Amino acid sequence: MRELIEQFLSYISVERGMANNTVSSYKRDLCKFVDYLKSKKIDSIDKVQRQMVNSFMMVEKDRGLGSNSISRELACIKSFFKFLLKENIIKENTVTIIESPKLWKRLPFTLSVNEVEALLNAPNVRDIMEMRDKACMELIYATGMRVSELVNLKMDDINMGVGFAKCFGKGSKERIVPFGKKAKESLERYLEKSRPQFLKRSISNYLFLTRLSKPMSRQTFWKIIKRYTKAARIKKKVTPHSLRHSFATHILERGADLRIVQEMLGHADISTTQIYTHVSKDRLKSIHQKYHPRP
Repeated sequence: MRELIEQFLSYISVERGMANNTVSSYKRDLCKFVDYLKSKKIDSIDKVQRQMVNSFMMVEKDRGLGSNSISRELACIKSFFKFLLKENIIKENTVTIIESPKLWKRLPFTLSVNEVEALLNAPNVRDIMEMRDKACMELIYATGMRVSELVNLKMDDINMGVGFAKCFGKGSKERIVPFGKKAKESLERYLEKSRPQFLKRSISNYLFLTRLSKPMSRQTFWKIIKRYTKAARIKKKVTPHSLRHSFATHILERGADLRIVQEMLGHADISTTQIYTHVSKDRLKSIHQKYHPRP
């Protein structure tokens, strides 16, 4: 079954042109499913029945996985079996009619404007490492880009003159997002004083580098956020995505057009962006209940 997974991954990567992150996600989901089948003594893909997939989904639910994640896993399994049928590896697709669990949207976690200010002001800009960290955080909050997009930025992707960044989102879709004066100042400081010291005698076109002259990883940025959350004495659990969520929420609260925010975030479907309007409405409701004499 592992060989079949590799064939499928090659197919979605080469023929369908899926992004590396998507291929890696599919691999994790399928390997998890195969491990479950092996635990049930199923050693051949043509022995898989619909109830086994349903059972796997229930196990995932019982271990606390959300319905969105379970639906993603099911979509992956369905794509896998569709591929197997197409390649005549199986004679019947037994999982095609399984319904996804009903999805519900959870409100994204956001920081207040004051908390964002505290987080972004936590680095010591006299230190070359913290100079870089501040530039990263300022840019991701200024643009709302994903962490994977941030760490893959090249020098050519930044236009300092007009204040725009070019990033590649899911499915390698390119988009242009603006950034403001604060992010520009932090980037200029990093490019002038910090990056040359990280680069040393090496050659790299990546924008954000480590002390080893290597591109920054997503794991490194997670550690950066964790470090400055503690330094800023923010008690909430902050993730890199919190800055993206906060970016969307804050500009919508200040009157930004939903379609423009959708474009900046790189959402294919505007319904994904609309969840941030729910955050704003919830905040308005809490303020009303707090201050109205008859809540």
